Amino acid sequence: MKITNDIRYVGVNDHEVDLFEGQYDVPNGMAYNSYVVLDEKIAVMDTVDRRFTHEWLDNISGVLGDRNPDYLVVQHMEPDHSANIAQFMSAYPNAVIVSSAKAFVMMQNFFGTDFSDRRIVVGEGDTLTLGRHTLTFLTAPMVHWPEVIVTYDSTDKVLFSADGFGKFGALDVDEEWACEARRYYFGIVGKYGAQVQALLKKAATVDIRIICPLHGPVLSENLGYYLDLYNTWSSYGTETEGIVIAYTSVYGNTKKAVELLAERLKAKGCPKVAVNDLARVDMAEAVEDAFRYGKIVLATTTYNADIFPFMKEFINHLTERGFKNKTVGLIENGSWAPLAAKTMRTMLDGCKNLTFTASTVKITSALNDESKAQIEAMADELTKEYVAQNGETANKNDLTALFKIGSGLYVITSNDGKKDNGLIVNTVTQVTDSPNRVAVCINKLNYSHHVIKQTGIMNVNCLSVDAPFSIFENFGFQSGRTADKFADKTILRSDNGLAFLPNYINAFMSLKVEQYVDLDTHGMFICSVTEARVISDRETMTYTYYQNNVKPKPQTEGKKGWVCKVCGYVYEGDELPEDIVCPLCKHGAADVEPIE
Repeated sequence: MKITNDIRYVGVNDHEVDLFEGQYDVPNGMAYNSYVVLDEKIAVMDTVDRRFTHEWLDNISGVLGDRNPDYLVVQHMEPDHSANIAQFMSAYPNAVIVSSAKAFVMMQNFFGTDFSDRRIVVGEGDTLTLGRHTLTFLTAPMVHWPEVIVTYDSTDKVLFSADGFGKFGALDVDEEWACEARRYYFGIVGKYGAQVQALLKKAATVDIRIICPLHGPVLSENLGYYLDLYNTWSSYGTETEGIVIAYTSVYGNTKKAVELLAERLKAKGCPKVAVNDLARVDMAEAVEDAFRYGKIVLATTTYNADIFPFMKEFINHLTERGFKNKTVGLIENGSWAPLAAKTMRTMLDGCKNLTFTASTVKITSALNDESKAQIEAMADELTKEYVAQNGETANKNDLTALFKIGSGLYVITSNDGKKDNGLIVNTVTQVTDSPNRVAVCINKLNYSHHVIKQTGIMNVNCLSVDAPFSIFENFGFQSGRTADKFADKTILRSDNGLAFLPNYINAFMSLKVEQYVDLDTHGMFICSVTEARVISDRETMTYTYYQNNVKPKPQTEGKKGWVCKVCGYVYEGDELPEDIVCPLCKHGAADVEPIE
């Protein structure tokens, strides 16, 4: 397969494998990818599984003809990618291995030699010139082994991404990428979200037009889609709105409770309810669902003074992979001493940022009026935001939304007549309660100030503590005049026609401008409230919480100068210009402090 004029695919498809890594069902097989970069010097990128030695070597010779490779780049030492290193070096005795220091230690373990006389050790930022092509190596420790490197070809703008962006399935099978890539990611890489985030930040500094992973198809179109999914997965965000129910049932009574809950959730507007019988489904797919959706209900029986084995296994899979940032509901069943809810909650104690529903469903053998009422209460809790988002079912005069205003951070949405717009502000205040008036201050340099002065309307979205840094990057670090901040996003609208955020808010208010006050650099819009909805009970994102828990720590080590307190932008220099405006968040000198 020709990837570019100089890069060829020489990998293999495996339809003999039934379980990948001894545990993941792969009905459509696997692909073990390998690539050749043709130039004055030739580099082969990784090897394949040991069962395909000759097929792989045939593929290489078919591409090279009478030429010989100069380098074997080993990015990852898992045997499905490294098993043929020794065979390659025997077939091409003049070739040199290029890899990380840790990889050569592993080669000693696997092959009894670290190829000390035929190797080049590379680390972060090191390069290898082939002629026209220069390969730059980036370390990617724990994505998902410690020795991993990825490789960037600056000529063809190709990222050889090791196991990143991989998926289950052979290349000669036509199937949706996301489903099997998601199952692959959370099964194999899921624990290492922080390390994937670090790699994504490195990748963001180069121009990538093609991604060549070690499993799955070469990605060359709509790369933003794949990068966004990986960002969501590795930050443990919500990919799909909905609720997953994972359950076990011995005699069918817990199953009946789950079926009733699923029915009530759908009736109350939940966009998707995914139900997994843990005794019967592919466990990897159930784990995938748990990370995909923002809310989960765990339902099981007390069993041997513990919980049913399939539920115990399922929760262990979640905790091993760093389960976090979810809303959790618990349903327990027990004929004489129900302990399941307590046991499940204890198992989840180490997980970060889990919000448990106030309602827990307790079944003593079979459903009764009391447990049915508990299911209804849990359904109300879990669907509160869906009810509030729906224009038909929402309480549009819930003025307790005003209580969500604090020393917080907000997204102000507007529309210039062509597209939706939004920006981050931290100055929203209720000024009177009879009538209700809210003041919003916006910097005049912001495009939203111009739009709202013209249209006289806006929405205030009260951010909650689960809002990720990507929200602040999108709405705070670029101008709505040149960027479409709602591109590729689900758009929900209030009665005034403006967008409100579908995620990461606990309330929003639609405002109509009644008065404008010129404050020199800023303008104050004093507004009446035309609509107010409470979306959830999550805490409001305060400026302090953002600084301590959301904003990445600025990269100031070894630098001399100044750093923006809002976004972390670093200005290097001895003196700070008095008129400086941060190029990222547009804040002025008052929000810039010396690097200590």
